[in-house]
Amino acid sequence: MLAQSDAAGAGRAYAAYGGIYVLSAVLWGWAVEGLVPDRFDLTGAALCVGGCAVILFGPR
Repeated sequence: MLAQSDAAGAGRAYAAYGGIYVLSAVLWGWAVEGLVPDRFDLTGAALCVGGCAVILFGPR
């Protein structure tokens, strides 16, 4: 939970949450609602997860 993380890592925790949220929204739409993601959906989700990875795993 973001509220329970230390102040130094709160931004990284929020970035991880955002990346996973976007990816899960695309997957939910595909699996549950039957909305096949197009290349823009997949590209956007990949950008979010990639940005999340840069924030989480970048050198500190």
